[in-house]
Amino acid sequence: MGVLLGSVRRWCWSSKASAELSVHALPVALAVLGVVAGLLIARFPPVVLLGAFAVLGVMLGSLAEPLVGLGAALVAGPLRAWLEIRSPGLAPHVGQALLVWTLAAWIARGLWQRDLRLWLPGLAAPLACFVFVGMLSLWGATDLEAGVTELLKWIQILIVCAIVWDRLVRLGGRAVLLAAGGAVTGAVFQAAIGVWQFMGGGTVVDEFAIRKGLYRAYGTFQQPNPYAGFVGFMGAFAVGVALGLTIDAVRRRHSGDGWWGLAGLWATAALLVAGLVASWSRGGWMGFGAAVIVLIALLPHRRLTGIGLMALVVGLGVLLLVTGRLPAALMERLAGGMAYLRFTDVRGVGITDENFAVVERMAHWQAALNMWRDRFWLGVGLGGYEAAYPAHRLMAWTLPLGHAHNFYLNLLAEVGVVGTLVFLGWGLILAWGLLWTSNHTRGALRALTLGLIGAWVHLAIHSLVDHLVVNNVHLHLGVLLALSAWVFDEAHRQWGERRDTYLLLRSGRFS
Repeated sequence: MGVLLGSVRRWCWSSKASAELSVHALPVALAVLGVVAGLLIARFPPVVLLGAFAVLGVMLGSLAEPLVGLGAALVAGPLRAWLEIRSPGLAPHVGQALLVWTLAAWIARGLWQRDLRLWLPGLAAPLACFVFVGMLSLWGATDLEAGVTELLKWIQILIVCAIVWDRLVRLGGRAVLLAAGGAVTGAVFQAAIGVWQFMGGGTVVDEFAIRKGLYRAYGTFQQPNPYAGFVGFMGAFAVGVALGLTIDAVRRRHSGDGWWGLAGLWATAALLVAGLVASWSRGGWMGFGAAVIVLIALLPHRRLTGIGLMALVVGLGVLLLVTGRLPAALMERLAGGMAYLRFTDVRGVGITDENFAVVERMAHWQAALNMWRDRFWLGVGLGGYEAAYPAHRLMAWTLPLGHAHNFYLNLLAEVGVVGTLVFLGWGLILAWGLLWTSNHTRGALRALTLGLIGAWVHLAIHSLVDHLVVNNVHLHLGVLLALSAWVFDEAHRQWGERRDTYLLLRSGRFS
């Protein structure tokens, strides 16, 4: 019997058997597939079928390359707020489901190849420390459920970073295109929706009216400010990369098809900037303006030249503002934004239609400071701002807004001085790593570094007046973190090779 079974198994694996099975099985498989497709078309609308096949394609593609599934999660993730209104239930969590599938496909691929690497880059280690402090803050938290939800968000940033970092180390430039391409595609989709909404398309919200026929864009975020944060930092990323590649192409005197790629990149950046302008968000404009100023300063390798260019651009902007050469609506919006940059005690301040938004924001800032004073070291618990608000609010402001409308004050309230210092320490280490990289690289690697600097600067400045880590945007932050670690690692490797070559030349042993 054993001999017979062995003979059958050897026949099944033989090339002749495989050919015979292919000849007979292919027509049967196609027939079955045709019957199933016909039944599906008769039963479901074309849109539903198209979506189902797209999801199936992404799931299968993720098995071959995990970044395919991650790219789909980056595009679908920001749909959450829109889906919660139009299709409540499981649909809003499609981005999370795609992330879980991507993680499972990545782990399965690693186990199958016996080469699973569960590791984080060095630049992400301080953020892992912040996550640990966030876990500690949940001991005696005001709202444990909200705290766990917020903690999972930061853990997902590390998970996305680990997946992208692994693929970057293995694939190099191809993984950069896949990861950055997925992140930019999601932002371009949102920007296109925003421009359409700006011109009166979609559901018109009277509260967002700018003037007759024009409305503030909000994408699928349902609010203009977080939408502006998303398209803003991705727009700063695209502008930084485009600037770096353009300068490098001019310096090398490139010609030919490369300029078509640059033209497409600049068109992408222009659409993202248009989406940001359409949001009419002063915080978004402020963050993007700061990012552009920093990029201009860093663009030349000579720092004095960069500082001179930055001073020229800032001076030109101030001149346009003072002389009133900007459009009147834009001038009024920018002038009103100055009020958000100061902090005052608003207890007893008279509330009018003109100052309501500013006073409301200041009141929530003060509530955050009250929470911090009450729980100095570890705060009220990660994600606990809204639950702790009633006990720390100002008298006239009963409605919590979910967060303090200042990310740093929100951190201080939720994770205390310990968590805030750890987070700021991570930010300083990240900033130092990217600045070092921009000084020691050229070409495409430096262009990518400039884009990352632009994105992080926008986030840092816009976060002074808002909380942007919402609506699955944190998935994009995981990608940016992995890319930042990769350019830093590549710069160190290239710098080390140049240094070794120089030492060999000096010693006379290089031939």
